[in-house]
Amino acid sequence: MTGTSASNATARPELLAVAPLMPFLMEALCREYTVHDRIHVSDPAAFAEVAPRIRGVVANGEAKVPRELIAQLPALEVISVFGVGYDGIDVAAAHERGVPVTNTPEVLNDDVADLAIGLMLAVARRIPQADRFVRGNEWPKGPIALARKVTGSRLGIVGMGRIGQAIAHRAGAFGMDIAYTARSPRGNVNYTYYPDAASLASAVDFLIVITPGGAATRGMIDARVLKALGPEGYLVNVARGSVVDEPALIEALRGGVIAGAALDVFANEPQVPEALREMSNVVLTPHIGSGTRQTREAMGRLTFDNLRAHFTGAPLLTPVDA
Repeated sequence: MTGTSASNATARPELLAVAPLMPFLMEALCREYTVHDRIHVSDPAAFAEVAPRIRGVVANGEAKVPRELIAQLPALEVISVFGVGYDGIDVAAAHERGVPVTNTPEVLNDDVADLAIGLMLAVARRIPQADRFVRGNEWPKGPIALARKVTGSRLGIVGMGRIGQAIAHRAGAFGMDIAYTARSPRGNVNYTYYPDAASLASAVDFLIVITPGGAATRGMIDARVLKALGPEGYLVNVARGSVVDEPALIEALRGGVIAGAALDVFANEPQVPEALREMSNVVLTPHIGSGTRQTREAMGRLTFDNLRAHFTGAPLLTPVDA
């Protein structure tokens, strides 16, 4: 148990943190709640004792809150997710119990969009490779190989939600010809719509993936899509590792089926396949899409404020509909 003494524990709602939380969020939670930090994993006996008293669950975007865990919490009232993605939460099971789920949309749009553009530039212009070229004192031996121009290229975006639109807005400054795919055409954008990822990939030079994770999109970017992207095409993934068929991607990179990839997310984080780590035409970052101090603090405030709204009887700020 964290953040309270035995004398006042019963006066506070009890929460289960199911994932590591940023220190500033944990500190804020502990000032108002009794927080049990991942004891469902670390101490099953202690969890069994407190489970009937748990009224709220706090998760992050990578956390798992399956139906089985929800069933163990008879007093559960709310699940608050620190992150925009919630594919690890069984929202249907929560809603069956009348338990709302909240997340932190909007506040991380800019950071993820910025990183998507940064990764696109990095893989096309080979910026990490150029950095290593200089640090390794290779420059005196001759010039580095030429890279790929970005401005004026064709960009395809898989997913045209808030972040997809933010990426498109930034790409417009590079004079890119923008197209997209999504479950259906978006009436509020003027970009060319393609009905699926393969047809979009065949029409672009860069393919940025920013669709939600989950069963509906698992393996969406497969061998067929990569073949359609072609030997001069680049893949950028800032969505979920599950959206890309990782073995198919490795084979495509090895075989020259595509020119390169820039990845912020992976199938089995934090484990990244050695094959990807060794490839010179790949740029890798450790799931840092929202990784700025300003944005993480804003996400923490929204996670906290959703909990406070629930426990004070106010409307939730950002409930998940489905």
